[in-house]
Amino acid sequence: MDQAQNRVQTAVTETLNELDKTHLRKMQASMYRCSTKCCEDNYYSMEDVQRCLEQCSRPVQSAQQYIQGEMENFQNRLQRCAMDCQDRIRDKLGPNTSDVDSSKLRKEMEACVLKCADSHAGLLPNMMKKIKETLNKDYKS
Repeated sequence: MDQAQNRVQTAVTETLNELDKTHLRKMQASMYRCSTKCCEDNYYSMEDVQRCLEQCSRPVQSAQQYIQGEMENFQNRLQRCAMDCQDRIRDKLGPNTSDVDSSKLRKEMEACVLKCADSHAGLLPNMMKKIKETLNKDYKS
């Protein structure tokens, strides 16, 4: 089970790192350039500078929230799959389940959870494509 969790975690980390390098860093650089201009404008009042800074950071914050929501959705789907595995095994357990049968059911559950991990890790490339397209379309800074 730890092996499955590690595989999924590695795939998620790689996905997030790629999104950071290909999109978020560019957006952050743009945000900082915009923020610098806000601070360099001597005609702005303190309130104007604050509004300007908030406006500069809005695209990055929105993009990060969007990515976080997609990752939470992914995690929820994976958890539901694992819970379905648990439910299936629980339905097979009886009051007089032998140790041998319990061992078989435990292995069956592990195989089911591994299948969930593998299938969900396989969803990441498509999910990342969708996130990138959305960032390119809706989250320009």
